[in-house]
Amino acid sequence: MVSYNEKHNIANGEDNNDGANDNNSWNCGTEGPTDDPEITALRDKQKRNLLTTLFLSQGVPMLVAGDEFGRSQSGNNNAYCQDNEISWLNWETADQELLEFTKGIIRFCKQHPTFRRRRWFQGRPIKGSSVHDIMWFLPEGTQMSDENWEHGFAKSLGVYLDGKGIKDVDYNSDRLVDDSFYIIFNAHFEPLDYILPVGNSAQTWRKTIDTSIGFVGLDWHEFKPGDAIQVQSRSLMVMQQT
Repeated sequence: MVSYNEKHNIANGEDNNDGANDNNSWNCGTEGPTDDPEITALRDKQKRNLLTTLFLSQGVPMLVAGDEFGRSQSGNNNAYCQDNEISWLNWETADQELLEFTKGIIRFCKQHPTFRRRRWFQGRPIKGSSVHDIMWFLPEGTQMSDENWEHGFAKSLGVYLDGKGIKDVDYNSDRLVDDSFYIIFNAHFEPLDYILPVGNSAQTWRKTIDTSIGFVGLDWHEFKPGDAIQVQSRSLMVMQQT
């Protein structure tokens, strides 16, 4: 996904005619292995972006074995006939930093039912509040309009998930309530400043995930609603309302 633009299926013995021709992938500037530190760093960031997007999406995450530690099939996208290094899981060469990041994302999702809802979002105001269970924002802090969704050039958006809008109960039949989160996706090749949503002015925002540096936790620095925060190029950031 992050190292090859094209399929490399010669080893399958079908003259590279097998397998999908559209990988929906990007090699970050060089096809295959490279020693370029900038390309390697970008690929590592893209792996974190993909994993974080997967686990923060609603529904059951489907993870291909080996993606959690950076497994590659050397560009072979149809390794059905390969019982060798192309298809094996090699834990000796596992990317331990990526593995720890994946573990952190999984722990984070388990801790917060906001990301494990069993019902569809309604996009409606929560009772007694003007805030919706889900809202979509532009960098300047305004909500996206229907027209904004039609802009094919748009490379970023913010998603507000209200933890009070979970229409589920736990195993004790108690209502599920969680913190609210703001997820910022920046697929642009330059950093962008994002205005944090203005909700309850008594609450603050703290960074809890930043794929640009592989951070999963809870940052000490507090931001107020309406403050601007810089999101690095081609990265994903999660802010938690505390």
